[in-house]
Amino acid sequence: MSSLDKMWVSFAGIGFLLLSMGLIYVSRYKISNGILKFLLALIAYILLILGFFITVFTVFSGPTGSA
Repeated sequence: MSSLDKMWVSFAGIGFLLLSMGLIYVSRYKISNGILKFLLALIAYILLILGFFITVFTVFSGPTGSA
């Protein structure tokens, strides 16, 4: 994987983490419908876990070495 591809993957991971933060906030404080609250929280936690694994992959895969 090239350095540019790793950059875009890391941006996707950061975006997933930010989106999960926003969805958790909305599901806890802005939504009163129980089913919608559960669905938003479920999506948020899935994005949080996905963002975590993308971040771990990006950090521990190391530098690519190509310029």
